[in-house]
Amino acid sequence: MSKKPKSRGLGRGLSALMADVSADDLTGSQGAADSKRPDFLIPIEKLAANPDQPRRSFDATDLEDLANSIREKGIIQPLIVRETDPGAYEIVAGERRWRAAQLAQLHEVPVLVREFTDVEVLEVAIIENIQRADLNPVDEAAGYRQLMDRFGHTQEKLSEAMGKSRSHIANLMRLLNLPTDVLDMLRDGRLSAGHARALVTVDNPSVLAARVVAGGLSVRATEALVKKQSEPRKKTTPKPSDKDADTKALEADLSANLTMNVDINHKPGQQSGSITLHYKTLDQLDALVQILGT
Repeated sequence: MSKKPKSRGLGRGLSALMADVSADDLTGSQGAADSKRPDFLIPIEKLAANPDQPRRSFDATDLEDLANSIREKGIIQPLIVRETDPGAYEIVAGERRWRAAQLAQLHEVPVLVREFTDVEVLEVAIIENIQRADLNPVDEAAGYRQLMDRFGHTQEKLSEAMGKSRSHIANLMRLLNLPTDVLDMLRDGRLSAGHARALVTVDNPSVLAARVVAGGLSVRATEALVKKQSEPRKKTTPKPSDKDADTKALEADLSANLTMNVDINHKPGQQSGSITLHYKTLDQLDALVQILGT
């Protein structure tokens, strides 16, 4: 494996990496054969995806559209790679183009070989996705989390390097506290980042997320729903205490003697109350009338 240089830190950015690519280089597979630099063309099977690539999903329709463009015009912008073993390369930036090139049945792709540390590879992958492929909020937040957990970077440092406000990064990373099912809704576009931010603070985000999706609720309506859920519930009138043992015993005796259910409601602390007799048939009612009439 090639020796990796000491980390130069975050913040170099994709534009800096691409600054040394001339107009001739950017013609990629479009140019004449004698204008191509052999070291810039690598067989497609010699390339491997970055296992730490922040983007986890690639839209099939978008890939097919890109493949059609590649068939017609070739790969305009070279992929950025690093050598992992002699003749083997890992993609630093351009996995989407690599996948589309396979669909277009290209045998080789134009690349720029660079030496990067692990942290720089992850940084460039995040920057490329954020700036060029509209990385979904979940994968973007996961990329930031990788930089913080694996390499010890702070939100302030990420803010400076990525050109994003600290509040933007903090709000995105809070979304990772949501349950997996809600993150899936966010990742595939059924929920927006605005919906998800509103759901972060509730106790039952999965239930509310399902209601939001099913009802097609707007972000404002979702915020109102969350607010309503968070309001303290009105105190309910306490239920009367259970009947004492003597009352229950008297109900049982009367029920046995009358062969029907008897319900005694005695008001606590008072002398009054009520008795309710429950008959199931007209014969029981006739028998009760005879008893009371004697």
